[in-house]
Amino acid sequence: MASQFPKIASALEALPDDTILDGEIVALNDQGRPSFNLLQNHRSAANTIVMYAFDVLAYAGKSVVGLPLSKRRDLLERALARVTEPIRLSQSLAAPADALIAAVKEHGLEGVVAKDLHSPYQSGERTGAWAKYKINQGEALVIGGYVPGKPTFDALLVGYYEKGALVFVGKIRNGFVPRVKADLAKRFKRLETTVCPFANLPERKNARRGMALTADVMKRCQWLRPQLVAQVEFAEWTENNHLRHARFVGLRDDKEARNVDQLEAG
Repeated sequence: MASQFPKIASALEALPDDTILDGEIVALNDQGRPSFNLLQNHRSAANTIVMYAFDVLAYAGKSVVGLPLSKRRDLLERALARVTEPIRLSQSLAAPADALIAAVKEHGLEGVVAKDLHSPYQSGERTGAWAKYKINQGEALVIGGYVPGKPTFDALLVGYYEKGALVFVGKIRNGFVPRVKADLAKRFKRLETTVCPFANLPERKNARRGMALTADVMKRCQWLRPQLVAQVEFAEWTENNHLRHARFVGLRDDKEARNVDQLEAG
């Protein structure tokens, strides 16, 4: 971390010796919101890069994982007393769940985590002592093709219309059960074409995390006439016009593909 985030590493030197924190490094955009895309791909463009500390595993050489979270939070505040930016304390929020969720949605954040104040620290375990409520954004997007896979397809290729051209924004791999895949595959048969409907393909090899739709990858794709509209949930619509953590919700038979334009999709 010292080479990648020297300011954070330098600030951590002010901690008591042999103190171990649990936290997350995030890049903040111009609106002060965390952006995974900025952190991964455009770190120099981030307005601020900070580390939010939310727990402590060891304090001044002594393990504290067996203490309840309330006690660990007291120690965390003590540990951070001499630590300056870009290390920040992740604040506890005392408010009703519905109010917190409404605030998260309003500010376009990814979700909220709730923890039992009496729970010990259990590394690598998903227990009932904490819960993550993830709030996805959702949009209607046009299906323009798919990546074949067994027994039907591996991923849907989706986009939206901008000035009459279909713009590719992402691959959808999640949210399917076998019955849904089979039903979609039947619909796809009558729409198959050899012509790619997306105006902004092929992509460069480094255009996105994971498999970019380069000219070679496009040879493996089955293109469709863009008539079907899918409702898609996602964690983030990046500044590079890509979807992150996208999930298929269902088909939108109530929407015409040509009406899914940039204003609605973005």
